Amino acid sequence: MGSSASPQPPQEDVHVISTFRGLECSICGLAHPMDEVQTFCRGCGRALLARYDLQAARKGFQQGLYRRRRNDMWRYLEVMPVTDPAAIVTLGEGWTPLLQVPRLQGQLGLAGLWVKDEGGNPTGSFKARGISAAITRARQLGIAEIGIPTAGNAGAASAAYAARAGMTAHVAMPADAPRPMIDEVRAYDADLTLVDGLISDAGKWIRQGVADHGWFDMSTMKEPFRLEGKKTMGYELWEQLDGHLPDVILYPTGGGTGLIGMWKAFEELAQMGLHDGPRPRMVVVQSTGCAPMVRAFEAGAERAEPWQGAASLAPGIRVPGAFADDLILRAVRQSGGVAVAVEEEAILEATYRLGRLEGIDAAPEGGATLAALDKLLASGWVRPDERVVLFNTGSGLKHPELRSTKPLPEPVTVP
Repeated sequence: MGSSASPQPPQEDVHVISTFRGLECSICGLAHPMDEVQTFCRGCGRALLARYDLQAARKGFQQGLYRRRRNDMWRYLEVMPVTDPAAIVTLGEGWTPLLQVPRLQGQLGLAGLWVKDEGGNPTGSFKARGISAAITRARQLGIAEIGIPTAGNAGAASAAYAARAGMTAHVAMPADAPRPMIDEVRAYDADLTLVDGLISDAGKWIRQGVADHGWFDMSTMKEPFRLEGKKTMGYELWEQLDGHLPDVILYPTGGGTGLIGMWKAFEELAQMGLHDGPRPRMVVVQSTGCAPMVRAFEAGAERAEPWQGAASLAPGIRVPGAFADDLILRAVRQSGGVAVAVEEEAILEATYRLGRLEGIDAAPEGGATLAALDKLLASGWVRPDERVVLFNTGSGLKHPELRSTKPLPEPVTVP
């Protein structure tokens, strides 16, 4: 398998169209039309999934047309929910590096280890993917104002892409969110509300704004298109690994959109006849300070009860309850995966280790995946002969509070 594949120079797309056909409920299967504003299922209230004519889409994939296109997530246009490519709202999101990490790989004794580094996305995190897709579709449907609760990064991305689209973003986030994320939202001139509490409290604020002012709610999995942007991480893995997939993927899980999205991508690849081997075992990674999905997985439950007293230095996984908890658990179990909680001290140490050994300035969520890999190797769940991908979902530059506490060296006088 290759490492970070180098695409050919992008060329003009010729007669490339999306095969988007509509939406259906992930639980009851109720169909929803594509040309109307949709949130979640009108029948049972669960998450909606975009569906495509995959037999039509496979032709472009089999011919490798995506290799001659733009070097961002919209290179997979056949399976993206946009009816007019000229309407795409983009800042260049996607096609992030898949980095081989030989020093860590040797230290851990693995056959193959990579880090998918999402910190290079616009606004510094993987959230750019989902927000680009959601804002694109919202603008096509005539939506002018959006509301979004966030732990930080999704708010920054929403503010940026709304500005790009000429839309208004209303963002609510915890007052103790990392200051760079707060400053980003303000830099894009979004309407920012800081709440005394967690992302769940920010969600209550946004729901009130939706009810009172008619904003479109872009909360995780409460609209169907953030998932479609996130699923491109799965397509990129497939392309960057020369049509193969890893044995194990470790993913820091808050709302879980990326994990659900990648599992959807792998299913679409299989239906198009582009991958017929085993799919990766998906690993939910959470903190011991906030582990609702781990608790539900271990209990054999289909839904996860909200976590009380959520606390973590990694804001992206400090999510007490996920709207699509059932889909997260379903993907993990279908894949033969597992859910793992790691201690806060281990998250911090692993974050520093990524920088010290491999020069990767990881967000603490990325560090959490390495800490989880340590546990899974020690238990024998991950074998030395397996190929593993860790997801670093954001840039360490967003977290000055986690920078080294070592005192600065004394300045020297240069003669």
